[in-house]
Amino acid sequence: MSALDDQIRRLMAQRACLDHAADWVDEIDGPVVVIGYGDGAAYHHITSLLPKREIVVFDRGPEAELSRLPRDRVTLGDPVSTLPQAWDRMSRSAALAHLSFAVTDTPRHASELAPLLAPLMAPGGIVVSEKPLAVPGWTDLPLPVNMSAGRHYLYRAE
Repeated sequence: MSALDDQIRRLMAQRACLDHAADWVDEIDGPVVVIGYGDGAAYHHITSLLPKREIVVFDRGPEAELSRLPRDRVTLGDPVSTLPQAWDRMSRSAALAHLSFAVTDTPRHASELAPLLAPLMAPGGIVVSEKPLAVPGWTDLPLPVNMSAGRHYLYRAE
């Protein structure tokens, strides 16, 4: 498979999981947490799926790429350090979280982020991740139809 084909499949899986998750969180109040803004494509897709939701972004930066977003909804820095700073403000309130990892991020980085995200998730909230996460009390959810396992992961926070 070419690198382009792999990227297309990854983006199609990402879109399918976000669409699926948006349906599930329809009845859950609360903001959306986006970890890893990247080029903003997933963020903008989420705004089209959930236009009335507050979306809070955690990203390493640089700030210039995030300058179009409301300043009070962006936290710059390594999410391993910045997520705990949001625990009091967003305790158990996020209906949806999307974790988008850079190519250089490792499964170890994902395993560090997951327990830091858990205190932000509302009961029943949905987590969409590009890497597998292991959090006690989170349930694996079925992937959208015709999607290959291992491209994205869906969880329900309990």
